[in-house]
Amino acid sequence: MTKKKETPLHFISHGDVAQNRKARFDYFIEETIEAGLVLVGAEVKSLRLGRISLKEAYIKEKNGEMLLTGAHIPAYNLGGFEKLDEYRPRKLLLHKKQVHQLAGIANTGGKTLIPLKVYFNKRGRAKVLVAIAIGKKKYDKRETIKQRDWNKQKARLNKLK
Repeated sequence: MTKKKETPLHFISHGDVAQNRKARFDYFIEETIEAGLVLVGAEVKSLRLGRISLKEAYIKEKNGEMLLTGAHIPAYNLGGFEKLDEYRPRKLLLHKKQVHQLAGIANTGGKTLIPLKVYFNKRGRAKVLVAIAIGKKKYDKRETIKQRDWNKQKARLNKLK
């Protein structure tokens, strides 16, 4: 009788890996665009384990390419000897027309490009949901908090009925 080899790690084959939950609080989201993500070596395995942080990540244009900057993908423990910078900029896969459009939007005042979430599609490809966003002021954030609290209270009252 042969023993089954158990894997101690839980891999994500498709679905959400990480979300930038703070983004919807800090920004007004105007539009979203799906982009592919170029990963190297063991970064994919690390991503499949759900190990990525989008907390301080943003997207910038450099030399006609869009780069995901500030995202932290920690090293894969069981990987080889290759050591990569965990915060290195990663290229986004977009059509040239989309790159020019997003670069123009990013250069206009008040708008920024931020990643909302990283996920694997049904084919197992790493994708990033890029948002065109406008930063909120403090009073906008207070209004968001008020609205959230009111919705919670409303749900509690409806639950009691």
